[in-house]
Parts: sequence; structure tokens; C-alpha cells
Amino acid sequence: MLFAAFGMPLAFSLGVSALGGLILSGFDLSILPPRIMNSVNSFPLMSIPLFMVTGELMLKAGIMERLVDFANAFVGRMRGGLAQVALLSGAGLASVSGAAVADASALSATLVPSLKKQYGLGFSTGIVAAAANLGPIIPPSGAMIVYAFMAGSSVSVGGMFMSGVIPGLILVCVLMALVWLISYMRDYPLVGEDVSIGNIFFQLRRSFVVFMMPVVVIGGIVGGAFTPTEGAAVGVVYALLLGFFVTRKLQVRDLPEVLLQAAKTSAIVGAMIAYASTVTFLFTIDLLPMKLASLMNNLTDSPLIFLVLVAVMLIVVGMFLESNAAYIMLVPLFHPIAISYGIDPLHFGFLFVFNLVIGMLTPPVGVVLFVVCGITGVKMGELVRESWPFIIAMYVLLIVCMFVPGIVTWLPHSLGY
Repeated sequence: MLFAAFGMPLAFSLGVSALGGLILSGFDLSILPPRIMNSVNSFPLMSIPLFMVTGELMLKAGIMERLVDFANAFVGRMRGGLAQVALLSGAGLASVSGAAVADASALSATLVPSLKKQYGLGFSTGIVAAAANLGPIIPPSGAMIVYAFMAGSSVSVGGMFMSGVIPGLILVCVLMALVWLISYMRDYPLVGEDVSIGNIFFQLRRSFVVFMMPVVVIGGIVGGAFTPTEGAAVGVVYALLLGFFVTRKLQVRDLPEVLLQAAKTSAIVGAMIAYASTVTFLFTIDLLPMKLASLMNNLTDSPLIFLVLVAVMLIVVGMFLESNAAYIMLVPLFHPIAISYGIDPLHFGFLFVFNLVIGMLTPPVGVVLFVVCGITGVKMGELVRESWPFIIAMYVLLIVCMFVPGIVTWLPHSLGY
């Protein structure tokens, strides 16, 4: 944390501090290169860059226009209709991208210019930030892939994906209700077109190929037709076919930019995993997980109290630490303890991810806030002020999921996870 505070990239901060720990402990440094290599030499991890490529390709293919038109056909005439459209578009985008940062970038660039004419810049950017946060919750989710990898064999990627479906849909409904309430209290005008059955069917037919992508990819993973990595590769092929032959907006000249952007993001995650593996090694040889488990057991023998303690800790962590770094450093510590308390691994995994996803909206290190501010030019204070109602709604849902685990676990357990 000290190195990071002085501006060193977090991945290298982890690596330097781990190297210092090994030197002080008197370890042979020759163990470092193979450990770093083995930590990222993983077939499941290949799904991360592939899903990122899929999301970038779908955006280049022009799916935002179709998602917006589809959402507008249903909710455009509601109170706060254009904001409702943004939320539904964010949910649709989440089902093909799985990354909050990418969604925040796409939604900010395409929707904020129209939104701010109706609602002002502050509320418009708050809506977009909240909609972008649906990305890691609704499958496919890059965050859930990282969690499952760090948790080991007790958690599957498919199970984690399914754990987010019902809470994700509930969150969409809660956010839409909140937008309606705020729009009613502020007397925002009705501006959308009247609902037309003919237009709904037209937009449904037009957007059908977009919504079939998550059905094919997620359905294939859940049904056992292919692994998450193979499913991600299928998603890339599907996005290419959609962009070249259906929307015809994807050009060959777009591919280098898509691959470069996915490579940059994947490299950041890969570097964090690689260097953090050395930190995890130091934790393990020092028996830190066992000591932490003993401390927790001395504090409480209640699984629910344990979940509350972890949630409070993650609220603080999410405010100051980038989420991928938090998964990489903390999942190997707390996941085994959760299992020792008899907590369902999928339940704990979802709560862990959801908590850190909310952290992406909370200052001072809310990465989604930075992306939205950078693209739209809104002041951070104004964006944070308009985002708090949505952050509170997310925390309320987190608490409900904590006390009612069936919301999270029913679907994955019904599918055999």
C-alpha cells in the first residue's frame, strides 16, 4: 500500500513488496520465476482476454444502438424513460461484456449526450455509473472468473455465473424503481414514444441476434457443451459473425484496436495475479490463513456474523483497493475460512464479488467513477452525490442476499452446481 500510495502501479507494488519479504525471510529467489509463471499458465484464465475481446467486438459491431432501441420500445414512456432505457441498455450490455469499466466507457460515450438534455449532467452520469456496475454481476463476469480461479476447485465459473442471474435481475428492477421515484420527485417530463406492440416485436426481432449471444455462450457453459474458456472463444466467433454479416458495422481495420485494448486490460489482471502469487506464497508459508481462521473462530462461531465482518472489511477495502487486486490477495485467505464455517461457496463468492463491485462506485478509488468523469467531464463531487442513492440500493440488496442465501444459490443448485 505504501508503494502504491507513492504512485507505483499496484501489480508492481505487490511484486516489490513480495520480493522484499522473500529476501528478509532468507528464501532462495530462484523459486520466484517458476512460481510467477505457473500462476498465470492457466487454461481457465484465457477466458478473461477472450471475453474482453467479445465485449469490444460487440461494441464495435454497433449493438448499443439496437439495445437502446429495444429498451426504448418497452420503457421509453415511463417516468424517467430515457434513464430507464440507460439502465436496461446497461443490463443488455452486461450480458455480453462482463466488465464494468468497458460498460461505463460505452454507456458514457453513447447515452450521456442525450441523457443530460433531459436530466442534467449529474443525474445522467449517476445513472450510467450504476448501469455499468451491472457488468460484473450479470453473467458473463470477468470478476467472477478471477474469483473462481483464486478460490480453486470448490467453486466453478459456471456456478458463479448462475449465482449472479437472479440478484442481477432484482438489482435492475430495484434501480428502475429508484429512477422512477427520483424522476417523480424531481418532476422530470415524459418524453418517450407511446408503447406499441408492433414496435416491440420489431425491436425484438432486430435485437434477437444480440441476445442470443449470452444464451449460446452461457447456456453452453452451464449445459456442459464447453468450458468457460471455450465458451469465451465461441463468443468471439459469434461477435465477429454478428459484426461482419448482421450489423455490418465491424470493419477489419477495427480488429487491431480491439485486440490491443483487450490485451492491455488482460495484461493488468495477469500481472496482478502473477506478482500476487508470491504474496500468497508468503501468506501460506507463514500459515496466515490458519491464523486468520483461528482469530475469526475466537471472535465468533456464527457464520452470519462472519459474513457481516467480511462485508464490513470489504466495504473499506473496496474504497481504497482496486477490485482485481482485492480478489487476488483476499480470496485465498477468506474463502477457506468461509467453507470452515459451513457457508455455501457460491453464496460467499457472490457476496464477495458484489461487495467489491459496489466498491467500484465508491470514492476515493472508484474506478467506474474515474471512467465516467474522464469521458463526460462531470465533476467527481457531482457524480458521487448523484450516485449515492444507487450505492445504498446495492448495499440493501447485498444485505438481503446475505440473510436470504436462496436468492443467490437456488438457480446454480437447481442446475447441479
